[in-house]
Amino acid sequence: MRGSSPGNNARPVLIFWIIAGWAGLVLLPWYGVEDFWTFEWLFDGYPQDSDYAPLIFLAGQGEKPWLAPMLLPMLAAPFALRLPKNSSAYAKILIGSGAFGLAWLIAQGFGIGLRGWNYGWLEALFGALDDRQFGMGYGAMLLATAFLFLLTQGIAARGAINGDVFVVSSIGFVIAIVAAFVFFPIVRMLTAAFITDDGGYSAAVFFAKFFETRLWSLGCLTGGNRCGVAWNSFFLAVLVGLLTTVLGLVFALIVTRSGFRHKRLLRALTVLPIITPPFVIGLALILLFGLSGSVTVFVSDLFGIQPTRWVYGMPGVLIAQLLAFTPIAFLVLIGVVESVSPSMEEAAQTLRANRWQVFRTVSLPLMRPGLANAFLLGFIESMADFGNPLVLGGNFDVLSTEIFFAIVGAQYDQGRAAVLAIVLLGFTLSAFYAQRAWLGKKSYTTVTGKGDAGIHPNMPGGLAIPVYLMGAFWALFTVIIYAMILYGSVVELWGVNNTLTFKHYVTAFSVRFEDAGIRWTGSAWNSFWTTVQIAAIAAPLTAAVGLITAYLLTRQNFAGKNSFEFGTMLSFAIPGTVIGVSYILAFNVPPIEITGTGIILVVSFIFRNMPVGIRAGIASMSQLDKSLDESSLTLGANSAQTFRQIILPLMRPAILAALVYSFVRAMTAISAVIFLVSAEYDMATSYIIGRVENNDYGLAIAYSTTLIFVMLLAIALLQLVVGRTEIGRRMENST
Repeated sequence: MRGSSPGNNARPVLIFWIIAGWAGLVLLPWYGVEDFWTFEWLFDGYPQDSDYAPLIFLAGQGEKPWLAPMLLPMLAAPFALRLPKNSSAYAKILIGSGAFGLAWLIAQGFGIGLRGWNYGWLEALFGALDDRQFGMGYGAMLLATAFLFLLTQGIAARGAINGDVFVVSSIGFVIAIVAAFVFFPIVRMLTAAFITDDGGYSAAVFFAKFFETRLWSLGCLTGGNRCGVAWNSFFLAVLVGLLTTVLGLVFALIVTRSGFRHKRLLRALTVLPIITPPFVIGLALILLFGLSGSVTVFVSDLFGIQPTRWVYGMPGVLIAQLLAFTPIAFLVLIGVVESVSPSMEEAAQTLRANRWQVFRTVSLPLMRPGLANAFLLGFIESMADFGNPLVLGGNFDVLSTEIFFAIVGAQYDQGRAAVLAIVLLGFTLSAFYAQRAWLGKKSYTTVTGKGDAGIHPNMPGGLAIPVYLMGAFWALFTVIIYAMILYGSVVELWGVNNTLTFKHYVTAFSVRFEDAGIRWTGSAWNSFWTTVQIAAIAAPLTAAVGLITAYLLTRQNFAGKNSFEFGTMLSFAIPGTVIGVSYILAFNVPPIEITGTGIILVVSFIFRNMPVGIRAGIASMSQLDKSLDESSLTLGANSAQTFRQIILPLMRPAILAALVYSFVRAMTAISAVIFLVSAEYDMATSYIIGRVENNDYGLAIAYSTTLIFVMLLAIALLQLVVGRTEIGRRMENST
């Protein structure tokens, strides 16, 4: 049918990108402006001033002659509009324009920097260059995007993926941004593993650091004092992955497969730890179980036991990470457990299977994608965690903190930090492929286009009892932890002067009303508003990129799909400390010069948290029958319309999970942020950890408590906006 062709919308889209490309050439500043978020450059010498001039002004005045060739592909692209879309010339013009434009833009960006030529061989070939250039700005960014989509439209016109412009463009876009903001900075960082003291490269330097005893020792198993840093991280991550998956499943079952009346309260309680800066949970554990902690002192007085420092080390880090990462498993599993078809479970009961047999042979196997994804996320989160080991680690060293101290410590050994990052990457990628092998190629589809009006059966009695006990214990423990956090924010000085006071809140968030308006006089307001702004920008972008990527991975087949998935998950496998350092090394100089700006914070959050949206989307989309897509396409919709009108409404749990997770992680992240903040863009977590370093625990906990309430409000608003997935099932009778 003519109306169902995937390329029908190609012409308007092509016109849009040609116009966008010319706007980048003639209207917007080619080089980066000092403050990306404001438009003061419009009134500060634009467009004649070379600092704010568009490319066409710079090239026309002869200041940057190497920019002029980028006019050629934009002059050629409009000729494609005169040709039939199915002609080879149409495709060749677009591919040629896009490929040449991108190649030249990248080549001149990396070839010429702040001191002229970046490479000696270029200077030897062309002679000394008396000029220089800065990082790309609005114009360069828009033109690069236009070149990219001209290229993808040309590839689609050649028949790639059935000529589907939306799918080809989406794949090209994801590949481009992952290459720029994941692979490029990581490669810059990892090359440091081979750098010698004199600036050369040597494999011997790498292997000497890779095989050092401190990294791989198994002394803790053979009677020695401790194991190596690598094994500490691995054993801890396996425990965290397993236990968070179990606890996440426990809460998901209580919410979906029981008659528990306070499910909304339980949902809120399980999400609380994820909206808390991780080192604050560590502080609460110290206030409870430290050498002078409330529980420690009580038990010591009651039983006459000598207090110990047991909480400092693996036990304390394990408990803190379970508190912090169980909500991630719950957010992944709740959508999967809800989506298991009740009709299948009812069919098994009709065949005289009891409730335990139904759960073990029908329900649980259909939850395997969610279980595998929950374990993978828990494992990777534990590997990458920085705050909890920093506060509670003691003599228990892990890879993430070792990387941090290798960079910021007295040694300043970028090579060792890079080697540690390679080891960590090896562990996380191994977990990723082990997860894929466990899932295999089986189908877990349970939601189809057919009606499903069943209700989920309750858990079998033999399972319900341990599930309730575990859920009750962990919920009570979580309540106690948060009671300590709240109490610690309103006492003068914990353990010394327990007089109730609000002075910490006043110091951080005081407000003065003046004739000119509200004056935010509290010391924390600057970092608070910056954090909210950055998180609000990053969250929807993170969810959008993650869910589009999940759609491509589950619904499309294309060459290099496995490598594509590997690339999109790579950023989550790298610890935040390495992300922070690699971003500084990669983006402190042209062609992408964004260090010290708000953009680098937004970008780091998008690509650090994007894999959660991908995994949640894959887990949810694996249960949507492909006949839904096929029916939409048969009725004349294109892929973009199908994705927007059919797939997204059925993925509301995954959308909510991606939005919530990306927003709260942007609000509470510390490991990458501590490297990327600046005086102008200070984040809440860096401010809080500064208070902790100054022993101002009251203000730190008060600020953290405020963040918790702000994020609870944000989550409630997101739930209201996104809504719930309605798939036509009967409501369970509350009586």
